[in-house]
Parts: sequence; C-alpha cells; structure tokens
Amino acid sequence: MGLLDLFFVASMPVIKVLLVTAVGSFIALDRFDIFGENVRKQLNTIVFFVLNPALVCINLANTVTFESVVLLWFMPFNILITFVIGSALGWLLVKLTRAPKHLRGLVLGCCAAGNLGNLPLIIVPAVCREKGSPFGAPDVCHTYGMAYASLSMAIGAIYLWSYVYNIVRVSSVGTTEVINIEDDSPAKMREPLLDSKDCSISVDYADQLTLPCTQSEENLKVTTSDKVKRFLRMLSREINIQALLAPSTTGAILGFIIGMVPQLRKLLIGSTAPLRVLQDSTSMLGDAAIPALTLIMGGNLLKGLKGSGIRASLLIGIIVVRYIFLPLLGIAIVKGAVQLGLVNPDPLYQFVLLLQYALPPAMNIGTITQLFGAGESECSVIMLWTYALASVALTLWSTLFMWLVA
Repeated sequence: MGLLDLFFVASMPVIKVLLVTAVGSFIALDRFDIFGENVRKQLNTIVFFVLNPALVCINLANTVTFESVVLLWFMPFNILITFVIGSALGWLLVKLTRAPKHLRGLVLGCCAAGNLGNLPLIIVPAVCREKGSPFGAPDVCHTYGMAYASLSMAIGAIYLWSYVYNIVRVSSVGTTEVINIEDDSPAKMREPLLDSKDCSISVDYADQLTLPCTQSEENLKVTTSDKVKRFLRMLSREINIQALLAPSTTGAILGFIIGMVPQLRKLLIGSTAPLRVLQDSTSMLGDAAIPALTLIMGGNLLKGLKGSGIRASLLIGIIVVRYIFLPLLGIAIVKGAVQLGLVNPDPLYQFVLLLQYALPPAMNIGTITQLFGAGESECSVIMLWTYALASVALTLWSTLFMWLVA
C-alpha cells in the first residue's frame, strides 16, 4: 500500500475518536447540564469497576494461550522502556525549564505514562475494520488487536499506579514539607535533632552546630540496619497495593487464567462451551466500555479551558517529548528488537508496540493529581493541548508505523 492509502486508513480511527469526543464535550457544557462532573464521575466509576475489567478479561480469555504468552513477553518490557525513557526526558525537561517543585511529579508522569489503555482499545480495532488495512482479515485482526490492546491496558495500569502515583505523591508531600519547615517557630528550632546515648546533635538559637558524637563502628552498623528496616516498613505501607490491583489488572489476571488453563477455557470459551452464556454476558458489558470512555474523555477535556495557565516552555516540552522524541526512539528500539529476533513477527503486534511510544499522556494522571491536590488545573491544560494535537500526531505516526511493519 502507498503512503497516501495508509494515511487514509490511519486517519479514520482518529476522526471517529474525535467525533465521539466532541459529542462528550458538547453534552458536558453547562448550558445543557446533561453530562456534568458528577455524572461523569458516576459513569467513570461504572467503567472503572465493571466495563473495563469485563473488556480486558473477555479479550484476553478469547485469545491468550500458554504459547501466545511466551510470544508476547516483549510487551511488558517495551512498556517499561517507554516509562524509563519518558522519565529521563521528563527529568531533563524539569532541569532545563526549572519547573516548580509541585509540578515536577506531574511533568515526569506526563512524559513517562502514555494512554496505554483507552486509545489502543479504540484505535487498533478501528484500524482492523478499515477497508485496505495491512493487517489481514478484519475478524482475525480485530480479535488479536483487542487482545494486544487489553494486555497493554493491564500492564500500563500496573506501571501507572506503582510509578506515577508515587512520584506525584512524593512531589506533593515534598512541597508540604517545605512549607512546614518554613513555618517552624524559633522554639522548635531549639529542639535537639537527635539525642541518643552515643551521639547527640544540638542546634542553638544562633544556628551554631554542636556535634559531641562518638559512635562506634558497631553502633553505626546497627543504626544503618535499623534505617533499612524502617525504610522497608515504610515502603510496604506507602505502596498502594489496592491501586496496583486495579479492577482492569484483576480482569487481566482472570483472563490469563481462563485462557491458559485448558479445562476452564473449554468450560467458558467457544460456541460449544457449557457456560458460554458467561462469555456472551461479559462480552456485552465490555462492548460498552469504549464509547463510554470516549465520552468521558471529551467531557474531561473541557476542564482544560477553565484551568489556570501553565508555563509555555513546560507545555511545549511535554508535547515534544511525547510526539517527537519518544516515537523516534521507539522506532529504533522496536525495529532493533525485531532484527534480533526478540519480537513476534506479527505486523499487528509490532504496530501496537510502536503505537505505545506515540500516545498522549494517560488520562488517569488527572485522577492522581486530584488525589493529592498537586497541579490539578495545570494537568487539565496539559491534557487539553496534548489530546488536541494527538489527532494530527497519531495519524502521522500511525501512517509511518503501518508503512514500517506492512
């Protein structure tokens, strides 16, 4: 296929997403009072706890087997690479632009975490259904495309809630700690910082430091050991296990179990399965997830129009990282892995791997900023502009990706 034909195939899914997103934005306007914030939150709760898990579970159960899991091992590693490279580029952006401390976690998160769930679930099946798609028969392409996108969603959710959640939390807590220190009274400053049998540190009002410290090497080892133990206990408390085991992740685990255990697969999956009614019911719920997600995304993007201003250099930097540097590096990484024989030769699988480098920031970053109250309005502005430009960037990159793998 020529580049022009591929461009047409790649543009159709993005246009469909834009149209449904526009409907979500339109009915979310205050003058209509149809899709207000409370309604979106309630629908988002249903999507989060019911529709998304059903979609992920049924698609993985239909397509995943033990043999296919061995072939798909590179996807979790590929998503990890997107997070690592995005974080490194985000750190450079923070240093170059001198981002405010309370926005550093937001900038790192937007550069590291792409929308690995919702958009692939929308775009990949739509590309499969387009006439002239380079990925073969539409039905087969749709089945495997949904499995790849579902796996992407499940893995992305684990990385998002284990990494981005915690860097935004640390960023917001760090800001709070600075404020507390600045508000400390002179009386508090007179209190000893450390007082033990072997070593005491005191600070007088004139900020003169006295260190009558005679710790032995053995005591230092004990102290280090205690610090490590305290750090591990703190880490076990701070890691949000509930967030890691999000409903979509739980649905993915269940889908893997059903697909990989032959007895369960024969019982639940297929036209002759005794309990195929469960498969049909779950599939019916999952089919409602994509339109609901797209409408919610459209309604949420309106917040960007009302959000406070953000430094232009930060916004442009995030756009450049997500739509220029990451896709270029992604092409080099995926094509290099293909040359080394590390990646399944399926062109659709390679397309999904490449697509993971060209996506806008994850929408759940907005939810995380709401939890900690750090950069919520700035996040809305970032989402508005990155998703507005995604219509052009995703079309162009998808065209190039299809040309590379076809």
